[in-house]
Amino acid sequence: MRARHIEAFHAIYSSGSISTAARALNVSQPALSKVLKHAESQLGFALFRRVRGRLVPTDEAHVLFREVAEVHQRIASLRRTARNLRGGHDAHLRIAVLPSMGLGVAPAAVATYRREHPTVTFEIMTLHHDEAPRALFERTCDLAVAYDPAPHPQLQSTVIGHGEVVALYRADAIRHAPPRLTLGWLCDHDIIGLSTSGPVGDVFAAAVEQASITLREVVSVQTFYLAAALAHHGAGIAIVDELTARAQLGNDLQMRAFEPALNFSIQALHLEDRPLSLTARDFLSTLSATLSTTLQPLQPSLPR
Repeated sequence: MRARHIEAFHAIYSSGSISTAARALNVSQPALSKVLKHAESQLGFALFRRVRGRLVPTDEAHVLFREVAEVHQRIASLRRTARNLRGGHDAHLRIAVLPSMGLGVAPAAVATYRREHPTVTFEIMTLHHDEAPRALFERTCDLAVAYDPAPHPQLQSTVIGHGEVVALYRADAIRHAPPRLTLGWLCDHDIIGLSTSGPVGDVFAAAVEQASITLREVVSVQTFYLAAALAHHGAGIAIVDELTARAQLGNDLQMRAFEPALNFSIQALHLEDRPLSLTARDFLSTLSATLSTTLQPLQPSLPR
């Protein structure tokens, strides 16, 4: 399919009629019908059929649209970048962050940066830790932020902050928690665990194994915000990253860090063969400063 075929098919499929699609594309109906017929001729199968006067996508069209929608999105991004360049915009940054960073840190950093650089535009997506490298390899983002990412020969990483694994719990359920918790203290409570949640879960699991204790894990989750929601409803103590916990404080929830501290790094990733632009590096400084402001010191660890 050529670019004009993709544009025509996407518009017709999305709108459900040639007349509406023609208006959206600012072309005549006969011209759009001609493009559609040419696309079907090139493909060798029909994309739409008329059923009682209505245009109905074929089964092949439904399958094809999933691919076309992605291509159409990339074309739209390309056009937006071209408009930015033509209009003198400084840059367009495509960033992938973890959902926990999307709760507050990333929006705050973007807002701060755009106050100083109003011509810079952003695309922001949230991805889980194992999805970030693929997004970079597939060129769907230029910069990704993750917790303790595994080293990869094709990726460059920069540490922009550090956080701690913490316990999040309802304030009315636990009245006298110590300033920092030992892992053994958790043994008397129901735990919402992170057994499949990536690096942060791995840090916690390794500490539990080293302490040779068994916890009463009543729920296991893959996402931090779900663990936080369960804690809010009183299902147990959630083991989450510090950013998720801070975003939930004041919602009848409190948090405690551990003794010894369970630390993880927050790193920015990009492809080794695609160095970051000056604008991207400048934004990373803002993001790092926002992290530093957000991650205020927790109760100090006890001296050893």
